[in-house]
Amino acid sequence: MHPHADQLWKGPRWTLSVLLAALGMLGPFAIDTYLPAFAGIAADLNATPLQIQQTLSAYLFAFAFMSLFHGSLSDSLGRRPVVLTGIAVFTLASVGCALSTSIGQLVFFRALQGLSTGAGIVVSRAVIRDIYPPADAQRVMSQVTLFFGVAPAIAPIVGGFLFVHIGWHAVFWFLAGVGVVLGLANWFLLPETLHASQRQPFAFKPLMRGYVQMGSSGRFLLLALASGVPFNGMFLYVLSAPTFLGEHLHLAPTQFFWFFVCTISGIMGGAFISGRLAGRIAPERQIRLGFTVMLVVSVGNLIANVLFVPHVGWALFPIGLYALGWALMTPVVTLMVLDLYPERRGMAASMQAFIGAASNGFVAGVISPLVMHNAVSLATACLLMMLVGLFAWGWLQRR
Repeated sequence: MHPHADQLWKGPRWTLSVLLAALGMLGPFAIDTYLPAFAGIAADLNATPLQIQQTLSAYLFAFAFMSLFHGSLSDSLGRRPVVLTGIAVFTLASVGCALSTSIGQLVFFRALQGLSTGAGIVVSRAVIRDIYPPADAQRVMSQVTLFFGVAPAIAPIVGGFLFVHIGWHAVFWFLAGVGVVLGLANWFLLPETLHASQRQPFAFKPLMRGYVQMGSSGRFLLLALASGVPFNGMFLYVLSAPTFLGEHLHLAPTQFFWFFVCTISGIMGGAFISGRLAGRIAPERQIRLGFTVMLVVSVGNLIANVLFVPHVGWALFPIGLYALGWALMTPVVTLMVLDLYPERRGMAASMQAFIGAASNGFVAGVISPLVMHNAVSLATACLLMMLVGLFAWGWLQRR
């Protein structure tokens, strides 16, 4: 922790949570806002569905790659410079997306967005642990997840409205505006939470030694898998939303928000419960509770899709309950990851984000196109990804 942590943020704890949640929302906003515009982008740029899917895959793989370095850079240069630079690049990339006249240009600028958005998500985790001790950090992490949940619920509503009434270009102009507002807010409000005495040398050998140390740590890898892969059980439905909601549930683009409201309500509910349980029950028990919810819901979702034709009246609720289970346990697992290497929390956050983002990219580029056209296949893939996380956590406990 920063030696003068109590002096870094004078306002209420929830206001810092809002600022850090806004940093973390850039990633979901860059995905969820433009999903309702897929059809319009394809028609305007004369692109195939596979090419449109590549705009998402390029973003996710670029996000995963650069996530390896955001935290390490913040361990050496400080938290503020990395965050502010990431927001500036995101804003310029959003302008590039809005001005794109070909699918190749759009893929390029989407990749540039992916390279930049991870800065806020990764560094905000390190900022929390720089300032707060474990129990308080869990409460703040849960508050961040709670406020963060509002953004993806709003994003598809805004994206659908802009697409229908103005056009898909307006979606990216909106994202550029979000970048400007967020950049100004962090320029004036975000403190530097990494003390000068805690900065790590930005040299090749120590940096590689840190990556090797974390990458060869079984405990670190299992914790990262336990939190990162189950998320994809929910994220798979987000990626497949245009097909799942349009073809299976017969919803119009302007009605997509029902899916996101349901999902984000689950995330916010799980985050709220996680914050209330902080310091009251053992972290391991809270993680088991989250996995129990996800296991029961994902099995029930698969059975329902086998027995019945998907209908909007019931098909959205299992996804929201699954999200609740994930949000219940992920703040605890994230803090466990950060505390494994207190001298390199930025790097630990980077490695955790990389593992999660790499699995996101794989799901977006490979799994989602294979299963999105069949509801039973979607439910099966969701269950399998949850089981990967559950297996990782169980293996860790046995070790």
